[in-house]
Amino acid sequence: MVKKVAVIGAGVSGLSSLKCCLDEDLEPTCFERSNDFGGLWKFAETSKDGMTRVYRSLVTNVCKEMSCYSDFPYQEDYPNFMDHKKFWEYLREFAEHFDLLKYIRFKTTVCSVTKRPDFSETGQWDVVTETEGKQDRAVFDAVMVCTGKFLSPHLPLESFPGIHKFKGQVLHSQEYRIPDAFQGKRTVVVGLGNTGGDIAVELSRTAAQVFLSTRTGALVLSRSSGGGYPLNMMTTRRWCNFIAQVLPSYFVNWDKKLQLNHENYGLKIAKGQKLKFIVNDELPTCILCGKVTVKAGIKDFTESSIIFEDGTIEANIDVVIFATGYEFSFPFFEEPLKSLCAKNIMLYKQVFPPGLERTTLAIIGLISFTGSILAGTELQARWATRVFKGLCNIPPPQKLMAEATKKEQLIKRGVIKDSSQDKLNFISYMDEIAQCIGSKPNIPLLLIKDPRLAWEVFFGPCSPYQYRLMGPGKWDGARNAILTQWDRTIKPMKTRIVPKSSEPASLSHYLKVWGIPLLFSSLILFYKSSLFLKLVQDKLQGRVFPNRILWFIPQNP
Repeated sequence: MVKKVAVIGAGVSGLSSLKCCLDEDLEPTCFERSNDFGGLWKFAETSKDGMTRVYRSLVTNVCKEMSCYSDFPYQEDYPNFMDHKKFWEYLREFAEHFDLLKYIRFKTTVCSVTKRPDFSETGQWDVVTETEGKQDRAVFDAVMVCTGKFLSPHLPLESFPGIHKFKGQVLHSQEYRIPDAFQGKRTVVVGLGNTGGDIAVELSRTAAQVFLSTRTGALVLSRSSGGGYPLNMMTTRRWCNFIAQVLPSYFVNWDKKLQLNHENYGLKIAKGQKLKFIVNDELPTCILCGKVTVKAGIKDFTESSIIFEDGTIEANIDVVIFATGYEFSFPFFEEPLKSLCAKNIMLYKQVFPPGLERTTLAIIGLISFTGSILAGTELQARWATRVFKGLCNIPPPQKLMAEATKKEQLIKRGVIKDSSQDKLNFISYMDEIAQCIGSKPNIPLLLIKDPRLAWEVFFGPCSPYQYRLMGPGKWDGARNAILTQWDRTIKPMKTRIVPKSSEPASLSHYLKVWGIPLLFSSLILFYKSSLFLKLVQDKLQGRVFPNRILWFIPQNP
C-alpha cells in the first residue's frame, strides 16, 4: 500500500503534487535543491547556480483565471498577466494556505532513484539525497518527478557550421537575466519561440541592433483580444473546441489570413512547417521601428560575421544568444528508465512510464500545452496520486510497453508523425485526464440541474475550476469561482471611474438570450452516437486548430 511519496522539485508542479498527496492522505516529502520554492519562477540575478530561472522582464503568457490552481483563485486585485514577482507571490500564498512548506527539504539534491530488489512486489524506491555534503538514503512507496522540462539547455552548436571560429560571446537563453550587459552590442537571437521573442524585444532597448534568426517563422498573438479581454479567456472555450473538431479545414482558415499579415514582418511560417504560435505584444512594433530585424536561419559563422541561409551577411556581431529550448533530463535515474522517461511519447498520457511492474512512478509537468502548464500539472498530480492509491486504474505494464514500442517504430518508419514536439490541445487533454479521475464536467447533467452554470461551462472560458465541479476532489467554491471569473478579470483594470456609454447590444447579449436553446442543440449534436461522429470525421478533410476561430468569438464576456 502506497503511503510515503517522494516529490522531486518544489516548483509549480511540485507544489501541486504536495497538495494532491495530502488530499489523498499520503505522506509526501519534497526535495528541492535550491534554498526556496517556486522553481524557475524564483528570480536570481545570475545563473551561476546552473538552474533555469525566469529573466527579469518576463510576464506570464496565460491570464490569471486560466492559470490558477483549481481550488485557489487569485486575489481579485491581481493583474491578469503578472511579472515573476507577482506570480511567485501567488505561489507563496498557495503554499502557505495549504501548509506545504513544512514538507519541503531545501538545499537537497536527489542523487539517485532506483528500484528496490523487491520492486515487483512492493513498488518501492530507494532515494539517495545530498544536503550540504551529507548523503542520506530513504525508502519511498512512490515517486513524483516534478523537475519540469527546463532542466537541461539544448545547445546544438554542431548544427551551426563555423561556430567555433566565432570570437564573439555565445550563450544559451538559460543564462540570460537582464539586458544591461548587452548595452551597445550587435546581438543575434537564434530561435523564435516565446523566450526568443521576449529577449529580442527587451534587448532592442539597449543593444545597438538586434537580429532575430528563425528557420520556421511563427504567428504572433497578443495577450489581449480585440475587445481588450485576455485572449486565453476568449478562445479557450468548449464550444470553440467542438467547432474546431467538426468543421472541415476549408471552413476555418483564420491561420492563413494571419500569415498574410505576418509576411511583411518576415514572420510568415515557412512552407511545410507546423503551425506555431508565440505570445508577444511588442515584437511587431519593434520590427516596424527597425529595432529588431528578422533574419533567416544561420548558414555559417566567421570570426565576427554571420552568413544567413538567404545569402545575406551581418558583420561585427558581438553576441549570439541561442533560444533553442531544453532537453528532457533525469540524471537521477539509471538506464533504461532514464532514456524511457526522456521520451514523452513513451509516457502513458504524458505521465506514467511503461514497463514498470508497479505503477509507483509519475512524471509531472513534462507537457507542452496550448493553455496553462500549471493547470495541467495539477490535474496530472490529482490523477497520479489516485493511481498510487489504487483508486484509478491504468492498463497493464506489458500492454503499455508494447503500445509505446509500436508507436516508436511507426514513427521511425514514417508511418505516423512524431508529435512529441507538438503542443497538446488544452481542453482535450484536460478532459482526458479528468475522465480518468471522474471529475470531467458532465454538461447534460449540469444543464438539468444548473442551466446557468452549464452555459458558463460550455460557452465560457474553460478555466481550471471546471474540474472541481464534480467527482473526486470536488470543491464547493468551484461554481462561484466560475460565475465570478469575469469580475476578477475586470477588477484590476477598474482604476478610474469613466462614464458609461450607450452601445448597441453585443453578440454576447444575443447569445445570452438564445444561450439555452443553442446549448441544448449543441449538446444533442455533441452526444450523438459514436458511429455518427466517426462517419463525420472520416468525411472531413482535416482537423482544425481551436484558435483559428477567433472571428466567431464575442468581444464581450
